[in-house]
Amino acid sequence: MKRLFAALKIQPDAEFLKKYHKLKQDLQHEQIKWVEDHNIHITLKFFGETDDCKIPEISSVLKKRASATDYFVLQLAGLGIFGSSYAPKVIWAGINTFSELSLFMKNVHDDLEIIGFKPDRQNLVPHLTLGRINFLRDKVIFSRSIDQIKTISSLPMQIREMILYESILRREGPQYLALEKFPFIIKKNSPDYLAV
Repeated sequence: MKRLFAALKIQPDAEFLKKYHKLKQDLQHEQIKWVEDHNIHITLKFFGETDDCKIPEISSVLKKRASATDYFVLQLAGLGIFGSSYAPKVIWAGINTFSELSLFMKNVHDDLEIIGFKPDRQNLVPHLTLGRINFLRDKVIFSRSIDQIKTISSLPMQIREMILYESILRREGPQYLALEKFPFIIKKNSPDYLAV
């Protein structure tokens, strides 16, 4: 059994990371589980504990979808909270080209449903999780710190592949192993075609 998820690997620019690190510093006394820089990603589908024999079938579905999808240019834009202001649960960054990514996620879920993976119950909202909140001592300072960088954004970035990861849970934080990568299409009329 392996704990699996499909995702887009995200490598934000230095200015975005600088603001992210400042937020972590400002809230260092709170019980928040932050995502490490090298683990930043957009989850497309979380499979959970999955029998190894299902992996080839999952890979086949993801490969087929990726080979029919143009690569993405994404930009992180804005900071938000899942949960209420009284009981926030997750700190997340929003994504420009939201509708394009949302449609792609829906297609991935539809494809996987055919091989027995039920769609997630919640609406598919493309986002980048930055931190999971366990407990807040000072909600006023928390809100103020979030508000200070609410308009955080990244430079546009090219996303050229989808990745099937294994998540290994460790005390010091999760380790993500890329089991397989599935490249997207780069069209011949794209300005990036010659650069590939």
